[in-house]
Amino acid sequence: MSSRTAPGPPSALRHRPAWAGRNYTLLTGAAVVTNLGSNGALIASAFAVLEAGGSSGDVGLVTAARTLPLVLFLLIGGAIADRIPRHRVMVAANALNCVSQGAFAVLVLAGDPQLWQMMLLTALCGTGTAFFSPAAEGMLLSSVSGEHANRAFALFRMAVNGAGIGGAALGGAMIAAMGPGWVLAVDAVAFALAGALRAFLDVRHIAPREPGGSLVGDLRDGWVEFRSRPWLWSIVLQFSVVVAVVGAAEAVYGPLVAREHLGGPAPWGLALAAFGVGTLGGAVLMMVWKPRRLLLVGTLCVFPLALPSAGLAVPLPTWGLCVVMLVSGLAIEVFGVNWMTTMHQEIPEEKFSRVSAYDWFGSISMLPVATALAGPVESAVGRTNALWGCAALVVIVTAAVLTVPDVRRLTRKPVPALPTAGGPDLPSGGSAAAVAAATGSPAGSPAGD
Repeated sequence: MSSRTAPGPPSALRHRPAWAGRNYTLLTGAAVVTNLGSNGALIASAFAVLEAGGSSGDVGLVTAARTLPLVLFLLIGGAIADRIPRHRVMVAANALNCVSQGAFAVLVLAGDPQLWQMMLLTALCGTGTAFFSPAAEGMLLSSVSGEHANRAFALFRMAVNGAGIGGAALGGAMIAAMGPGWVLAVDAVAFALAGALRAFLDVRHIAPREPGGSLVGDLRDGWVEFRSRPWLWSIVLQFSVVVAVVGAAEAVYGPLVAREHLGGPAPWGLALAAFGVGTLGGAVLMMVWKPRRLLLVGTLCVFPLALPSAGLAVPLPTWGLCVVMLVSGLAIEVFGVNWMTTMHQEIPEEKFSRVSAYDWFGSISMLPVATALAGPVESAVGRTNALWGCAALVVIVTAAVLTVPDVRRLTRKPVPALPTAGGPDLPSGGSAAAVAAATGSPAGSPAGD
């Protein structure tokens, strides 16, 4: 693979670490832009449903409409992203997200949005994400050299999570002051700007794919890579439960608890911002800490994800909820960086996007069901019991994963230093590389939306 530098970078991009190449810088900037918009938009979509007279079940249906296309199209998106230039897939997906969120904003601002309309537009946004995510994660991991992976992933996540802090807090405040429609409009603009940045990504350093072969064959190759690693499929199975129950708790029950006990959307936005502060702290920690047993340390840090559900069940006052969200954010960021480093170390570059797609698919497969059933479960057992059940499931499945020998034993491998003069976008040389896990907000998306 070529190690040359992309010609003629803007002067602003020259003031960066030697290991942060053009693609890494553009990907980081674009992810920051989208996270500023998307963190507020997630809150806005829930309150748009509630302000239109919807119930907790309606909020769950709209959330499920976003995640169902992910389940349906992720595997196809991953295979396509390993067949054609990944940046083209990313830009096209950003364009779809821009249009769908813009239409959602117009619908809400015009007044009297119907549930089916909100579900349809949210489903279009989810479809864009299904094609975007595997391509983006493959692109991110191919832009980092092996010996700098831990620091690069930590810095990337620090920048993205920092944007999330501002996005969640600003989104909550904007909803309270101006209504959810304007927050959705800002998200549409953010997707347009991010797509423009991603259009300048350079893919010349990535070796051309071998011609021929079918889409089904590519999916089969990705499945072989996935199933041959017990540490990989066991943690993805774990997160299929964790993402589902945390998603139901925070996307459906959280806004309801905020409205009834905390005073509205602004305190809930503040709590989500505290989660972002925690992830920022975790990223700072991982800039200097390189644990030897990557997955053991990471899995232990999943246990605190039970805290927000428990805090909502009590319910804690705003300051208490902010504390537990901060702790869980810090812990899951440690998991996120260790997971990305493990995948970068273990999976071949040419299969990044396909393995990422199986990771995404497994991790979110139960999320549409969980969010759609959140309302009926609340009616059957009560919101408090449902939230305690969410917390208990996180603890149970995380403890179960620790029984897998490879999760406890897999260790960090030394990587020979590669030349990085001029800041080229280098893959990880002869060492194995991989796509990071993307499990939505619980695990942290490594590539942004």
